[in-house]
Amino acid sequence: MTTPTQQDTDRAELTALIIAMTLELTRTWQRLVTAQDNLLRILERLRPALGATTRIRSIINGFNQQVGEFDRLARALAERWAGHDLPIAYRDGALRALRRAGADAALFRWTPDHQAAVTGLTATFYVDLVQRIQEAVRRAQAFARAAQDATRDVTMGRNHEGLPSARLIADHPLSTIVYRDDSRHPVKAWATSALTYQGVVTANHGAINAGRLDLEATWFQCVDGPECGFVSHPDTDHADGTIRSADDAAAYPVAHHGCIREWIPRPDLNGHPGLVSGDSA
Repeated sequence: MTTPTQQDTDRAELTALIIAMTLELTRTWQRLVTAQDNLLRILERLRPALGATTRIRSIINGFNQQVGEFDRLARALAERWAGHDLPIAYRDGALRALRRAGADAALFRWTPDHQAAVTGLTATFYVDLVQRIQEAVRRAQAFARAAQDATRDVTMGRNHEGLPSARLIADHPLSTIVYRDDSRHPVKAWATSALTYQGVVTANHGAINAGRLDLEATWFQCVDGPECGFVSHPDTDHADGTIRSADDAAAYPVAHHGCIREWIPRPDLNGHPGLVSGDSA
């Protein structure tokens, strides 16, 4: 079995991947916020004048170029995360599981089965990230149209109170992510939650697949928070310290966002009579 020090090192490697990606994604998203602020400052200085419409169009085009640059950089980060970082998380999860089971970590190889498993995971998570990026681009474009219309009203004398910058930001906040329930969350909070979930799920699938494919384990020991339910956090079927079938482990690698669940292969329990998924270890 691995020592506490080795376990801490394993978790630190995954945490480092997540933190680095969160910082880079948040920094890239900040480009939108900075571009929005700069655009409003420039538009606020415009006054009624000949050629104002052409000037507004040029300024808006400059903003849209910044949006395009954000799109390019953010997609590149998503590609790196899916193509490089998540496979590392998968591999490290597999190695961690083998060590915790007392097996030789050298058993892990990038076999076709492991490659297929990580490809399916990363493809799904890549799409999730790209959808958020596309949503941000659409919101930025909607802001640009609203800012353009509002500025034209000012420069054409239809609005004598000046550009409603505060309202434009309130209606089009590019510093937040909108969830399905219409709640808004800071980009860093969303990125931390999403990337942590993706990283832990990927690492846990690596652990489960290493147990199944490399140790032929049909049972796994669950390590989790003492109050965490197996299917969801409030589930009364607590997960920590229980033995679960390989199928159950694969179905619920984690219970929720922020879950600290880990899986230890137990090939020593193969063929154990009377063992039921959910029994205490």
